[in-house]
Amino acid sequence: MKPLILVTGATGYVGGQLLKALLVAGYRVRCLARRPEALQAAETAGAEVVAGDVLDPASLRTAMAGVHTAFYLVHSMGSAGSFEEEDRRAARNFADAARDLGVSRIIYLGGLGESSQTLSPHLRSRHEVGEILRSSNIPVIEFRASVVIGSGSLSFEMIRALVERLPVMIAPRWVSIPAQPIAIQDLLEYLLASLDLPCSESRIFEIGGADQVSYGGLMSEYARQRGLKRFVLPVPVLTPRLSSLWLGLVTPLYVRVGRKLIDSIRHPTVVRDRSALTEFRVRPVGYRGAIAAALLAEDSGG
Repeated sequence: MKPLILVTGATGYVGGQLLKALLVAGYRVRCLARRPEALQAAETAGAEVVAGDVLDPASLRTAMAGVHTAFYLVHSMGSAGSFEEEDRRAARNFADAARDLGVSRIIYLGGLGESSQTLSPHLRSRHEVGEILRSSNIPVIEFRASVVIGSGSLSFEMIRALVERLPVMIAPRWVSIPAQPIAIQDLLEYLLASLDLPCSESRIFEIGGADQVSYGGLMSEYARQRGLKRFVLPVPVLTPRLSSLWLGLVTPLYVRVGRKLIDSIRHPTVVRDRSALTEFRVRPVGYRGAIAAALLAEDSGG
């Protein structure tokens, strides 16, 4: 019998895709969710769903009973208050419960970006969460990823909305900052492979697609594959705050989340440590292939 896997964040994009992949692979899966009713389909497919919240230590302990490996895929970017403080509390609760309940491994999805004082609050918080999880003294496999390309991914949907709605995009300077997007299928391969990675101590892996591109380049490529003529005109005057308000006018994203994303986009998010390509057999596609796969998945209803 395969070990029991706990998935947090299963109602989110990556967590939902991972949940499906784990069930297809035959794993025993338990999900912790604030809204269990949102996971009825997964429960029907064989997942166990436990009502709870990473901010509620008692519910975490119930969810972690008998768990071998726990995926930490939650964040508080949508919080109206201090998302950094909420993420800090949630990670401490998770680390404490995992240690006390004898969890053998934690797998965490964080964000790419060089650690520095100038790093955005969002990326700085992502790194801090990894540090807190490692304080449990349980082996933690932390993946640091840039933009995730897939139908339903917040960053990809932002790009889609902008390109579909605006023939001419007056864009801030952050559209030229380099990133290293990763296709959702390649990210899922890494997450699944990490379950079997020999690991007696914590590891950090930077992961990305086969090539680097700016957000402007992603928008241009999306337009090309959709057969749309679009023009991006960079300007130096749109601050992160104005950029988020601009996004709120033309996309369905929450302005609050959009602003936090843009704060992160202002920093290069590229792979500098290539050890993931040595430790895993995953060979990621480039951003062109990732966009094509996302559009194909929509057309096929996947």
